[in-house]
Amino acid sequence: MSFDKASVRDAAVEGRRVLVRVDFNVPLANGEVEDDTRIRAAMATIELLRKRGAALVLVSHLGRPRGPDPALSMAPVAVRLGQLLGVDVTLAPAVVGPEVERMAGQLGPGDVLMLENSRFEPGETSNDPELARRLAALADLYVNDAFGAAHRAHATTAGVAHLLPAYAGLLLEREVRELTAVRDDPVRPLCVVLGGAKVTDKIDAMERFLEVADEVLVGGAMCFSFFSAQGIATGDSLVDEEGVGLAGEILRRAERSSSQLVLPVDLVLGRELDADTEVLGLDGVEVPEGWMGLDIGPRTAAGYAAAIGAAGTVFWNGPMGAFELEHFAAGTRAVAEAVAGASATTLVGGGDSAAALAGFGLADRIDWLSTGGGASLELMEGRKLPGVEALMDGSDVRGAKTERAAQRNAEVGSDG
Repeated sequence: MSFDKASVRDAAVEGRRVLVRVDFNVPLANGEVEDDTRIRAAMATIELLRKRGAALVLVSHLGRPRGPDPALSMAPVAVRLGQLLGVDVTLAPAVVGPEVERMAGQLGPGDVLMLENSRFEPGETSNDPELARRLAALADLYVNDAFGAAHRAHATTAGVAHLLPAYAGLLLEREVRELTAVRDDPVRPLCVVLGGAKVTDKIDAMERFLEVADEVLVGGAMCFSFFSAQGIATGDSLVDEEGVGLAGEILRRAERSSSQLVLPVDLVLGRELDADTEVLGLDGVEVPEGWMGLDIGPRTAAGYAAAIGAAGTVFWNGPMGAFELEHFAAGTRAVAEAVAGASATTLVGGGDSAAALAGFGLADRIDWLSTGGGASLELMEGRKLPGVEALMDGSDVRGAKTERAAQRNAEVGSDG
């Protein structure tokens, strides 16, 4: 699948400072990085730039702070990245400012400076032009390798890209290629598995998948919005009330679609969302009062696994239940094992799905494990991602390189 944006491969970076937007929004525990998957995913771009003699200024968000918050500092991330690279990674005291500019100005080839959490600056999420200008002052060119944030029009993903020569990192490029290939030209049958809590978060994706997929399998708490729309009792289950009407519309669309929308036929219930709660297997989907659905049941899991096994392409986003609790992990585990064991092309997006695969020891058996949940869904929906659209077109860069080469050849010819 073609990628029409300028690639970091084509950037002239030797002796230049490069501002790299990475997605280091990683889980922390006891002041350390708990899961470094997203850091490792950016290593190829970072190492390529260092090898070519660039000085790197890295910027990322971490969590959702409301202003500076020591608990969400990038300090543990800088330490972990330094360990992976085998070099010291310096942490700047802020995102922008005179001291940050001084530190960036002192970088030499191969040096790495990490800025503080971009969301410590209120102008980040509002795409403040002044913040974008101050970020651009730190570097000579820009690389976006943060696919997980590419669907956000923020200062570090879109604003600064309009002020510097802007390229796609290796991870972002690969993400777009892999996902658009599934969206535009999948090996059939295309089986889509959607879980999670809210229909409202995935309504656009579901509408799109009903157009392009052969089967859409639904699990997680979002299935209760569909049951509620059908007048089926949901007990104390988590119901996205705003999504009930949307679920009803999806059901009506599914009736007119060639795609098959599949809902659970049995459930695993608990009294409450707790590891020690009373558990009940329900052969059906009418949830009694005082109980809540917390996982798909064994018949549903077996049916979903069979559909995945018969597919040519599988896209999975969202767990089937409260998999973090052992009593309610079987459905998600069955789907994860089926996806990992499938002969199909397999793509998984979303932090919870990735966490489930990692927990079950199956992450390395997926063809493409996307670093972006929301971004992967929006790309699959056919939406334009602001962080991608802001980059230079590849044809412009190739044309400029051809023109420079022709000029050099002419100069050599005239010298001779």
